[in-house]
Amino acid sequence: MELETSTVGAIHEKPSEFPRRRSAPPKISFPYNRNGRFAVPLCRSDGFGGFLSTNMSSVTPGSMRVLERAVYRGPHLFGPIPMIRFQLDLGPLEERPSNTIEGFADRLLALLPTLNDHACSLGRAGGFVERLRDGTWLGHVTEHVALALQTLAGVPVTKGKTRSVKGQPGVYNVLIEYQEEEVGLFAARLALELVDSLLPEDLRGVRGLDVLSRERTRSPFDVETALNDLKRLERRVGLGPTTGSIVAEAKRRGIPVLRLDERSLVQLGWGARQERIRASITGRTSFIGVETASDKDLTKTLLAKAGVPVPRGVVVRNADDAVREAQRLGGPVVVKPLDGNHGRGVSTNLTDPEQIRRAFQAAAEHSRRIVVEQFFSGNDHRLLVVGGELVAVAERVPAHVVGDGASTIRQLIDEVNKDPRRGEGHEQVLTKIKVDEIVEAFLAEQGLDVNSTPASGQKVYLRGTANLSTGGTAVDRTDDIHPDNACIAIRAALSLGLDVAGIDFICPDISKSVRETSGGIVEVNAAPGFRMHLQPTEGRPRPVAPAVVRMLFPKGESGRIPIFAITGTNGKSTTGRMLSHILRQTGLTVGLTNTSGVYVNSEQVLQADASGPKSARMVLHDPMVDAAVFEVARGGLLREGLAFDRCDIGAVTNVQPDHLGLKGIDTVQDLAWVKSIVVENVADDGISVLNADDVLTARMRRRSGGRPAFFSLRGGEAMPPFLREHIVERGGLAAVREPDGAGGELVVYQEGRRRLLMRAAEIPATFGGLAEFNVANALTAACMAIGHGVNIQHVRLALATFGTAFEQNPGRLNVFDGHGFRVIMDYAHNAAGLIALRDLLQKLRPSYRRQIGMVTIPGDRRDEDIRAMGEVAALTYDEMVLREDPSRRGRREGEIIQLLAEGARRAGADDSRIHRVADEMQAAETCMSMARPGDLVVLTPTEVEDMWQRVLAFQPNLRPNFVSETLPQLHSDLPPSLTSVGTGTGGIHPNV
Repeated sequence: MELETSTVGAIHEKPSEFPRRRSAPPKISFPYNRNGRFAVPLCRSDGFGGFLSTNMSSVTPGSMRVLERAVYRGPHLFGPIPMIRFQLDLGPLEERPSNTIEGFADRLLALLPTLNDHACSLGRAGGFVERLRDGTWLGHVTEHVALALQTLAGVPVTKGKTRSVKGQPGVYNVLIEYQEEEVGLFAARLALELVDSLLPEDLRGVRGLDVLSRERTRSPFDVETALNDLKRLERRVGLGPTTGSIVAEAKRRGIPVLRLDERSLVQLGWGARQERIRASITGRTSFIGVETASDKDLTKTLLAKAGVPVPRGVVVRNADDAVREAQRLGGPVVVKPLDGNHGRGVSTNLTDPEQIRRAFQAAAEHSRRIVVEQFFSGNDHRLLVVGGELVAVAERVPAHVVGDGASTIRQLIDEVNKDPRRGEGHEQVLTKIKVDEIVEAFLAEQGLDVNSTPASGQKVYLRGTANLSTGGTAVDRTDDIHPDNACIAIRAALSLGLDVAGIDFICPDISKSVRETSGGIVEVNAAPGFRMHLQPTEGRPRPVAPAVVRMLFPKGESGRIPIFAITGTNGKSTTGRMLSHILRQTGLTVGLTNTSGVYVNSEQVLQADASGPKSARMVLHDPMVDAAVFEVARGGLLREGLAFDRCDIGAVTNVQPDHLGLKGIDTVQDLAWVKSIVVENVADDGISVLNADDVLTARMRRRSGGRPAFFSLRGGEAMPPFLREHIVERGGLAAVREPDGAGGELVVYQEGRRRLLMRAAEIPATFGGLAEFNVANALTAACMAIGHGVNIQHVRLALATFGTAFEQNPGRLNVFDGHGFRVIMDYAHNAAGLIALRDLLQKLRPSYRRQIGMVTIPGDRRDEDIRAMGEVAALTYDEMVLREDPSRRGRREGEIIQLLAEGARRAGADDSRIHRVADEMQAAETCMSMARPGDLVVLTPTEVEDMWQRVLAFQPNLRPNFVSETLPQLHSDLPPSLTSVGTGTGGIHPNV
């Protein structure tokens, strides 16, 4: 049941049978009934809800409780944007909507008046307040409060939703948008604490807050303190203004962004097309250039050689040398650290030897080598050069106060620091002015101190340098600069080899050529801050980040590599490997994730179940990868959504009953809803590849992204009508198997053309066309590749060389013939998968004396699913060896085997055919030990690599020449590609 949506934009609902394209949820109000009782929603199995009258006088005290949380970092079950979800049990407060708690709405709005602007589901400002006063649940209130707190902390977010949890009255999924994960989680915690603080004493108490965040605020709860705590957290974990502006521009252009550390190292783009930044340092910034810029003396030498006006100066190591060199230079001088930054230790306009000595000591705190150089009089300007282009100019004004005739300088500083634009360090547009030894010395030179009272209107400068980091201000002068000065700045940046440079330029008037006035460049800064340009104290803000992003990603470049995402109940891994094999034929370096690991081309980078978003991000980080093929499993989708915002090609192989009863996914319709996330997030110019033979999958065409394409085993006269219409009337893309009497022909339809891809029997992985599930997998991979523009010849060549060798497709229909009997190892882990395998085994049955099968299923499946697996096994194998899932996933020891046996007996198997061996490897040994000449052994592994090694190491009790004597006649009825004998070392004929 959808309760509310917040401030802007549509968030998605879950329909009763199967969702169409996710859209705005229905608007539901909860009025009082005729008896004056509030109508409380009652959850129904369809996910929407009816109404139940509840007598408000029967409410008993209690507290809210946070049950769980999830952080969605990509498109997910509830929407396309990153969101935090927490499950909230209202307890007895389920019967206390907001309008039944006296004074609650008024107290809340007094604390957070910005809630008056929230539109909520009514679509207009003030909509939430209407819902609040009419009566809404506290989960929904918490949602809006969490959004408001984040916005007040400087993180503007607007989207949220609250939904009741099916089958759990009083329990709600509360979802809020976030930008910084830690900030969003802490905001959710603070929102619950705030709402709780407004409740009557007998209703207060929230349990499970640490599930959301372990950050703390003061007790008892205080809104101002909590908001300051949230702001401090945002400053600690959020991006600074320079990095943040570049990231924002990249997102605006659709360039993917991945944060690489807790500071400001950020990846823009994916794979081989990525670039990296840290603040305004880019992956292209020259190390030599940075080192040169940090050496102020070397910088001046190089600039002088390039004809750039710079002050004369020298490096000294003691105060006496500093005084002597200042006298030699004549006139006022500047004393500063050789390799300092942010104006630290810089003293200007010095003439007196004692001043110079003090300045030397101040500079020596930041560097062992000190520069004494000619002082240029004039205004201090920062010129920003990006990629050889001048993009912004700011005049920097030193920290100062203006007297009022009554206040001391210290009091005036305190008043200036009250400006909300000022903060600590770089947290705000301006930095607070701090009184230190440099300020006191600078005032003393003017005959003043912090207790002096300036006359009304008197401007008192506090420092000789104009850095924003020491309290200075900025005035935009971009439109005023003389072309000569702009050219000098560009030449300086290029001379040092910097792609992004901040040029410190001193001159009396920036609108006049420095060659006619006086002045020049006093410093060149690598990694310049953008704050003064983005938000100058006076003048027009300059959006400088686009120049950086444009330099890294010229027009037309998005930083994206093609992403192929595959989901479904069965066939994902093999389809992904086939597709990867096809793409590699075109010369691409392919990153692949599946349940066996992470691969870059043939190299296994990680051995693990890598079908989730974390493993996908590993591929997207890899600078070698040209294209990514992701197996997308249900678990990762439910846990944190997709690893990407959109894919180029998405595919759903099928939807079968598996993993039901877990995490609220109880029906195949629910499961299809989860799987559809992949194709709903296909790019507008992409392709959604769907199984035309699977009803639930085929229905996804109504809401899938991009253009629909289909694959089907039912070509010719058996073709579904909608598929025929797609091909004939719309010229759509489809890969279809058409009958030819020998496994069928694989045909591609596209733009009204029919092209023969190949015969199914020509693909080794199909067992001569007998393994229909691999025919379907090949059709899926072919459709995805051709949809992306891969030449059909490359597809044909790749599929013709894709077999069942363990090295090529581990755990998927691997064959070994080295023991005198055939072993097939296949990851048939659910009833649907075993049924598909059974179809192949039935076709092979005339060639084998007996079929012996290992049977297992993960322990987190429902009892009925485990029994169903046993039933299918009984109808498939002559002898069954039942084993446990190694982890059992919450099951008691022996429980999985017991349920499998119950299913087998239900299908008519007697106990003589049922063998119980709990351990996986022992079960494999038992199966192979039972085998005799002419038998077929089928092993279904959990630990794929270990199982294959056990097969290779098995020692059959057979006479030495058994293999050569028996196999030819045993397999005489099989296609030629299946009569090969294994080498005994794991290698098999490439056609098997």
